[in-house]
Amino acid sequence: MTLALDATRLVAALGPASCRFDIEVLPRCDSTNSVVLGRAEAGAPSGTVVVAEEQTAGRGRRGRAWIAAPGDSLTFSLLWRFTPGTLPMGLSLAVGVAVARALEKVGAGDTPQTTSSAPSFCAALKWPNDILLQGKKLGGILIELVPGTPHAAVIGIGLNLRLPAVLPLDVRATATALPGAMDNNTLLAALLTELRSVLSQFAAGGFGALRADWLARHAFQDAPVALLSDFSPPRHGICRGVDSDGALLLEVNGRIERILSGEISLRAAAPV
Repeated sequence: MTLALDATRLVAALGPASCRFDIEVLPRCDSTNSVVLGRAEAGAPSGTVVVAEEQTAGRGRRGRAWIAAPGDSLTFSLLWRFTPGTLPMGLSLAVGVAVARALEKVGAGDTPQTTSSAPSFCAALKWPNDILLQGKKLGGILIELVPGTPHAAVIGIGLNLRLPAVLPLDVRATATALPGAMDNNTLLAALLTELRSVLSQFAAGGFGALRADWLARHAFQDAPVALLSDFSPPRHGICRGVDSDGALLLEVNGRIERILSGEISLRAAAPV
């Protein structure tokens, strides 16, 4: 059985790193991002974390809902204040690297590999903010800048722990959950530890310092893809990864286009 979130267990799992975070576990809230945004505007320190057992009005990218029933998801938000001059370009991709590293370190309940040095769990990343497992969506990332404070960001992360019994067929076909059962406190501690490390790298060198790690986990590298938008026809091309700013590189008719808009969905496409 997955152990419930508990602030005392979480601090113990974090060890000495616990002093870097101010963590609150809520039984229920509308949106952890909304809660942390409010606290950020009131002057909360960097490292403020709110994690919820149940989220009733969570949101994802492009205004989509992320509703988390009790025990279905691990949903939390982290406030991080960067030094002036740090630009947010590529931040959601950098956070994806941290999430993937954490999942690989804890094994996420998957069957261990025979080689002790190999991770027992390997997450893939999809531009700009999705975490995939075996080609299906395991979770997502939502970055929101704090109004009036351009160097402060609220980083929201949601991971499926189990799928609800009743789901629309199109969602069930594209979603997945963490395999096996594990202690949520161990998982969250691993995520926060990796986030601290990655965000320090990001502050020092931007996304360029993490680009190779992201590309190593890229789900659609050199694959045919379609870019979908609510406001224009689909665009097809070959995905050539991302640049040092986190822009998607799409090859169309032999030319590389940089795609920066996060209001676009990326999908696999049949070879042309």
